[in-house]
Amino acid sequence: MILSQQADVENVQLIANRFISALTAPIVINGRNLYIGVSIGASLYPYDGEDAAHLLRDADAAMYYAKSRGKNNFQMFSVEMHHKSSTRLVLESELRAALEHGQFELYYQPQIGLPGNKLIGVEALIRWHHPQRGLLMPGSFIPMAEETGLIVPIGEWVLREACRQAMEWKEMGLLLRMSVNLSGRQFRQENLLATITQILQATRMDTSMLELEITESVLMEDAESTITRLNNLKAMGLELAIDDFGTGYSSMAYLKRFPVSRLKIDRSFIRDIPHDADDVAITTATIQMAHSLKLEVVAEGVETRAQLQFLQEQGSDLVQGFFFSQPKEAHQLSEMALAGKF
Repeated sequence: MILSQQADVENVQLIANRFISALTAPIVINGRNLYIGVSIGASLYPYDGEDAAHLLRDADAAMYYAKSRGKNNFQMFSVEMHHKSSTRLVLESELRAALEHGQFELYYQPQIGLPGNKLIGVEALIRWHHPQRGLLMPGSFIPMAEETGLIVPIGEWVLREACRQAMEWKEMGLLLRMSVNLSGRQFRQENLLATITQILQATRMDTSMLELEITESVLMEDAESTITRLNNLKAMGLELAIDDFGTGYSSMAYLKRFPVSRLKIDRSFIRDIPHDADDVAITTATIQMAHSLKLEVVAEGVETRAQLQFLQEQGSDLVQGFFFSQPKEAHQLSEMALAGKF
């Protein structure tokens, strides 16, 4: 949108707010109210640029900044945004190169069954071998991958590589359930089932060995369509788990309709056990509730013997965390597993 008349920050703000009000009003289609969110960024001539290319670039940067601050937001361009925009463009370009040149690697964190401390499965966790910055954890690049949509091809690579590795371990005599995280964007892709089917066929992966983890917040975004999609995945023979349980706002009415097998208690509730009374109460109640729904419980972030003992006493089915092992490269984990070190 171009404002051809003399404009200043105050006038642009007023006009942007009018657009937000107009676009966020409900649209009635077939008797149902549909809603649109809008993020608006703006730049001013000649302060932010003296040609169309610079003004568009800066307005685009302001728009992305507005998106990051929540829905229905307006922001004017600033120099700080230009720096963030440049950083974003560089990281996006580097992520594309990482996919093309095979710079990603999966590490695997053991999931231990209780009682008996038996290795049951692993969770696949992505790492990036950045050519300049070294080994990067997912927190430093996954949010950008989500924002740009690159999480979809990256997620497909993760799923394919995890399935390939699971079958390689199977040939070695290691039958381990492979847990793979699905991002919100992946989960909402129309071709999700076709993509998973193609990967399973290409890798000859046994569907019963694959578990897909979806966060609680993603599942609750559109619960009714989520149930349909989960049922389709379940019909393929896949295992399903709710990740980061306790950090979202699950409705019990929906939770009992989700065809999942496991709840993963978020590490934030495990960290201060057994000293924090609130975390003890929440974790205990979650385990009891899950078992009443015939669901298994996986406790994440177990780092101490006291935490492990508490979870054993409360009946947690599985645990994972640094107490047993940090995430390992594939060859390291297979060596440990074959040597019986779990």
